[in-house]
Amino acid sequence: MPYVARDADGNIIALATEQSAQATEYLPADAPDLQRYLAQFAPPPADELARTDQDLIRVVEDIVDTLIQKNLILFTDLPEAAQNKLVHRRSLRRSKIALELLDNDEIATVPVIKL
Repeated sequence: MPYVARDADGNIIALATEQSAQATEYLPADAPDLQRYLAQFAPPPADELARTDQDLIRVVEDIVDTLIQKNLILFTDLPEAAQNKLVHRRSLRRSKIALELLDNDEIATVPVIKL
């Protein structure tokens, strides 16, 4: 399928659909070194992307909190939907922290309230 160009060390540095002065070597699509070369351009796995999304959400929350604390924005300046989401996440984080402060015996006795 593809023609490849290699550097002085024999590493693939470019692909072409047709043979050219630089891309002279033909490789089958399943060639291991071609697969390694293509792997570097593959999108990150979905779970890694989701994990970094969660990290970024926390960063955005911290930025919003900092802007509010420095009186650069007011909480009420945010759209109502954003306010509701931030309040909900803060509540969830407080609940999680509270549960982590309890030992396992205490967690079993915490009442569950359905809203």
